[in-house]
Amino acid sequence: SSSPTEKICRNSRDFRPLGLGYANLGALLMSLGLPYDSDSGRAVAAAITAIMCGEAYKISAELAGLVGPFPGFEKNRASMLEVIEMHRGHVKEIEVNKMPADLRYLVNDAWDSWSVALELGVKYGFRNSQMTVLAPTGTIAFMMDCDTTGIEPDIALVKYKVLAGGGMLKIVNKSVPLALRTLGYGPLEINGIIQHIEKNDMIEGAPHLKEEHLAVFDCAFKPAKGKRYIYHRAHIKMMGVTQPFISGAISKTINMPEESTVDEIADAYIFAWKQGLKAVAIYRENSKRSQPLNTQKTEGEMIKKQIRISDRAERIKPPQTRRSIIHKFNIAGNEGYLMVGLYENGKPCDIFLMMHKTGSTIRGL
Repeated sequence: SSSPTEKICRNSRDFRPLGLGYANLGALLMSLGLPYDSDSGRAVAAAITAIMCGEAYKISAELAGLVGPFPGFEKNRASMLEVIEMHRGHVKEIEVNKMPADLRYLVNDAWDSWSVALELGVKYGFRNSQMTVLAPTGTIAFMMDCDTTGIEPDIALVKYKVLAGGGMLKIVNKSVPLALRTLGYGPLEINGIIQHIEKNDMIEGAPHLKEEHLAVFDCAFKPAKGKRYIYHRAHIKMMGVTQPFISGAISKTINMPEESTVDEIADAYIFAWKQGLKAVAIYRENSKRSQPLNTQKTEGEMIKKQIRISDRAERIKPPQTRRSIIHKFNIAGNEGYLMVGLYENGKPCDIFLMMHKTGSTIRGL
């Protein structure tokens, strides 16, 4: 019998699935002056996702015309062409009339992409069985200077990221000035609003800002001093309009406030099921002992609290060169090393944990 690794290799070869996706959608909508929680924002997101997936399948069919379809295509021919037809059919459900007039052409482009993909698929088949997923893109988006990751809205206009090597990074959303210009604000007004954000870590209460524009700048987390945030159903609605144009699933966090009830958590799961989602993940703020992104300065990864000096153990600086114990481990195929540095008396002075595969944003950078 084949090992799991051999089965994975065979399936990858026979079906050639891909995982194309995007990052920075939330920042794009903000820069266009569209609230993440709005029919117009969802319609634009749906059209962009439809074009991405339709174009990918079109190119896949063109490749199949040159080098042949994936080995498993003929066995799945009827089913796959039916799926492509279903993808195209969902383009008709995008609410074109809710989109800004200058962006409505996107829906026509999406329909054309899927129509050509279907036509070429009938003729040549497809080189790839699946084309798209929406990944978290945490490290990638950070390195590409994006304000938002994957399909997410921004967590906060000003956020504090705990660094793996110690210290903290203050990250300010760079899409706000562009959004304000799109909404018709002048340089002096924009400058005043930006100064307010940098001082208060939120846009609520900013001078010159019109009440009807506040929703454009709503984020997943409620600011430390503010009240506005994106309700959990809005996250799920955004996923719902884009899922019909995704081959796989969407990796996205449904952020919910700390005071969320059991009934509200249950509602989120049921509403996600009704929206036709393949997967959903919920995070209730402060439900973990620590979180890497916060809306205010922290002590480590925890919100800073007052502590008594007597609670602190005095740290004795270890020698620059010291003996250590190294333990290699393997958990479910993930290798790592545990290194314990020792004082001269043999007591441990520091511990380092190194994994073969790391996901640290800063280490990636």
